[in-house]
Amino acid sequence: MEKTILFDLDGTLTDSGEGIINCVIPALEYFGLPVPSREELRVFVGPPLHDSFVRHGVPADQTSKAIEIYRSRYVPIGKYENSPYPGIRELLEHLKAKGCQLLVATSKPEQMSVDILNHFDLAKYFDRICGASLDSSRTSKDAVIQYLIDQTSRPDSMVMVGDTKFDILGAKAHGIPAIGVAWGYGDVEEMVEAGAAAIAHSMEELERLLTERLE
Repeated sequence: MEKTILFDLDGTLTDSGEGIINCVIPALEYFGLPVPSREELRVFVGPPLHDSFVRHGVPADQTSKAIEIYRSRYVPIGKYENSPYPGIRELLEHLKAKGCQLLVATSKPEQMSVDILNHFDLAKYFDRICGASLDSSRTSKDAVIQYLIDQTSRPDSMVMVGDTKFDILGAKAHGIPAIGVAWGYGDVEEMVEAGAAAIAHSMEELERLLTERLE
C-alpha cells in the first residue's frame, strides 16, 4: 500500500507569518484601508490572497492590484522572512525513511513555494510541490489538490496535513482525511468543525498520528 502525505506549506511546514504580514500592510495602505494589528493580520496566512484582501475591504475587481503590490515586496524579500518549524526536518526524514511519498499542496504560488523550500533545503524531501497558479485559475486548496491528483497516480492511502479549515475542507472535497496542526495560523475549533480526523499539538504527536493512519 503506497503511503502518501500531502503537506500544506504556510503555517504547517514553515512559519511564514512575518513575511506575509509585512507585505500585506503596504497593499492595504495603498487603498487607504485601515490596517489591523499584526495579530489580526495573521488571517492572511494560508487562504488565497484574493479572498483575504476582499474580506479586508479591497474591491473584488481591484484585488489584482493589491496582489501586485504585495508581491513586489514578497518575491524579493518577504518569502525569506520565514523559518521552518522546529522538528519539521526530522519529521520529514522519519517519514521518508518509513517509505512515505511526501507532496506539498499549498495555496501559495507554486514557483514561490519551490523557492522557499529550496532555500531551507526542504524541497529534497518532496516528490512533488504543487501550488496555486499566478493567473488565479488555481487558487483554492480544493483546486490545488485536484491539480496534484491529476499530476500523480492516486495512491491507496493518502492523508492531508494542514493548519487551517481550508486544508481540511479542500482534502474532504476529494475524500481525503486530514490532520490539523495546532502550531500554525488557523483555529483548532474551526478545523475540528470542518471535519479534521485529528489535531496534532506537536511534531511527535503528528508523526504518531500519521504512522497510525498509514499502517
